[in-house]
Amino acid sequence: MDKPEAIWLVICNCPEEAVARQLATGVINERLAACVNLLPAVESIYRWEGRLELAREIPLLIKTPARNYPALQDWLHAHHPYDVPEIIALPLGAGLPAYLDWVSSCTR
Repeated sequence: MDKPEAIWLVICNCPEEAVARQLATGVINERLAACVNLLPAVESIYRWEGRLELAREIPLLIKTPARNYPALQDWLHAHHPYDVPEIIALPLGAGLPAYLDWVSSCTR
């Protein structure tokens, strides 16, 4: 049995739902990801330019093959309204092989 292609879960927070939908739709249309989940708003607390910040953000959970990550990161960075958006990727250690194959087949 062939080992499924490596799939990553990419997390990207957005300032509002409209931006989250635009980015999610864009990465799917560009075939950079197979699926994007928009989660309910979360409260983020962080330090930015020396000040403590509190923001409501919409997290995106993006599933993509590892081979697509560089292009996905570049696309998100170019289209995201933040100067320094959170774009982080976690390799999936396991998953239903049929799902992992589907993620690979839906992307370029």
